[in-house]
Amino acid sequence: MKPFVSTLIILFFTITLMAQINYPTTRKIAQHDDYFGTHIDDPYRWLEEDTADEVARWVVEQNNLTQQYLNDIEVREAIKNRLTATWNYPKYSSPFKKGDYYFYFLNDGLKNQSILFRQKGLTGKPKVFLDPNEFSADGTVSLSGLSFSHDNKYCTYSISKSGSDWQEMFVKEVVSGKLLKDKIDWTKFGGAAWYKDGFYYSRYPAPSKGTEFSIASNHQKVYYHKLGTLQSTDRLVYEDPEHPKRYMWPSVSDDEKYLYLGLSEGTSGNAYLISNLGEKESFKPLLEGFKNNYGIIENLNGKLLVRTDLDAAKYKIVLVDPAHPEKENWKTIVAQNQHLLNGASVVDGKLFITYLQDVTDRVYQYSLDGKLEKEIKLPGLGTASGFGGDAKDKDIFYSFSSFTVPPSIYKFNVATGESALFRKTEYPAALDSFETHQVFYTSKDGTQIPMFIIHKKGIERNGNNPTLLYGYGGFNISLTPSFSPSNLVFIENGGIYCVANLRGGGEYGEDWHKAGMLGKKQTVFDDFIAAAEYLIDKGYTQSSKLAISGRSNGGLLVGACMTQRPDLFKVALPGVGVLDMLRYHKFTVGWGWAVEYGSSDNEEDFNYLIKYSPLHNLKAGTAYPATLITTADHDDRVVPAHSFKFAATLQAMHQGENPVMIRIDSKAGHGAGKPIAKLIEEQADVWSFVFKNLGMTIK
Repeated sequence: MKPFVSTLIILFFTITLMAQINYPTTRKIAQHDDYFGTHIDDPYRWLEEDTADEVARWVVEQNNLTQQYLNDIEVREAIKNRLTATWNYPKYSSPFKKGDYYFYFLNDGLKNQSILFRQKGLTGKPKVFLDPNEFSADGTVSLSGLSFSHDNKYCTYSISKSGSDWQEMFVKEVVSGKLLKDKIDWTKFGGAAWYKDGFYYSRYPAPSKGTEFSIASNHQKVYYHKLGTLQSTDRLVYEDPEHPKRYMWPSVSDDEKYLYLGLSEGTSGNAYLISNLGEKESFKPLLEGFKNNYGIIENLNGKLLVRTDLDAAKYKIVLVDPAHPEKENWKTIVAQNQHLLNGASVVDGKLFITYLQDVTDRVYQYSLDGKLEKEIKLPGLGTASGFGGDAKDKDIFYSFSSFTVPPSIYKFNVATGESALFRKTEYPAALDSFETHQVFYTSKDGTQIPMFIIHKKGIERNGNNPTLLYGYGGFNISLTPSFSPSNLVFIENGGIYCVANLRGGGEYGEDWHKAGMLGKKQTVFDDFIAAAEYLIDKGYTQSSKLAISGRSNGGLLVGACMTQRPDLFKVALPGVGVLDMLRYHKFTVGWGWAVEYGSSDNEEDFNYLIKYSPLHNLKAGTAYPATLITTADHDDRVVPAHSFKFAATLQAMHQGENPVMIRIDSKAGHGAGKPIAKLIEEQADVWSFVFKNLGMTIK
């Protein structure tokens, strides 16, 4: 047989096989909803009951189909081996000081969870203080919170099982390491606020069995727990039955004079109440909500340093007297400027402020009365994290990283003003062959949007490079440069990795955020589509070589863009996505996102939500990109029903050769705390799907 003929036959059978993927038939029901006179069908509503036997069988069928497809990809094993190698290096956190001890986290290679070590001084012998790998044999129970008492005698630690937002809290003695009998259940999004011989905490009522990962979380309350007692005897400190959907988080000033109670009605905007602990718990208004954002930095001799965006979209720092907390009595310490004031802390009598300048960090030292003293020079353009600690510490530890620089730890001495490398990451691959550059492209309405582009040096703009575009665009979250061992397998094999800093994020302050929320959410999708068009116009890639990826709100981004412009992308990777915009608020803490998205319970909001909701904009007979939806059975942040219903609808409506599949992880949640073994398996599957459908090989 002639080689040319043989190639044609192989190609024919390959195309035929792809076109004949037998997707499981998903049962439909007659579910019709009326939204202000608009009738919406929801034939896969039954998939929302994720504990039902029929749903479990559907999950098995879908996973079997997906795994068969992924296992047949020739490069998958090589990708998994390479990911294992790129993840296998020591990963240290910055040290933090508590009493006589320094604590730090370390994963020396491929352990599922990082271990918490402690040592006396910076030269003492490290000893294991807490090893989360002992919580479970498979690493699916992770450490999710840590809080030390003000005298550093005790610490609470919280654990999460299978990636759930639900936490269990325990108490240890710091010096002896003894685990006490105290145990706190049904906490979520909070830790311990220590006061005297106990701590304040917030919790929800225990859900009924079988509803833990789906039912809406309401009626959070604040309690005080005294050491050595049962949780059932804890004293109720605060509740608000008139506002059952409010978040509550207590904190206590270092001098234990004040109890602060943070309140929020969603993911944007908050308020604070305050109680003088010398007068028991009697709460008074401190910072009024819920239109603006506030964060208490430090208590300075009875007055509070506060970071806020009130009348300052890029944030400022003010001094607030709790006795007279009205706005007209505030004193501005650091006014807003042209860059986002991204974070602040007080250490050794100095104020350290991190600014975000075109999506990279700059750090400055100020006096406590707001005078600029110096810039702390960072090793390059990237992300600096840390600059925290107790107010009396003399040294600050911080880490610096970028897309091509793994985190290294630096020590800054406040007295001398000197910054020195404390611990360099020893990485098992050469990174000097990669380069990063930042571009600014024009979106649909003329706005300039920043984007990072990372690739091997010397790559040609021939329009034929496999490219992955990543985005988020929501909840005031900024995508700053970060190091990922997973992305290297794509870049070193000729891929171009891009991160677009879309509106809806926090990169340029609250105005940037508001430009992509509520009725302006379409702006975010326009920004992302414009990024793809820029990459094609500038010769980086072409539609047949372009993948898009995003998780959570970024999963919504991918879902919306692949339904609006299915012609523009070859591969779509919506991860743990918010894909049903009409019902997202009915599960777990989804109600808290209504301040960002709006709610279909409101007619005005419904009219714009229905226009972009990914689930409701899939059209029969359309050829969609090769799609791998990813979710997990214990995701109680964005419940898997979003992905289940989207997958079932996509498979029913898609017409074409591109595979459209769903990967449903077990004993995993929204992403936090996922063990390294699961991360490698998941990323091997995702990258194999990308390599296969972009026509890539391992070099």
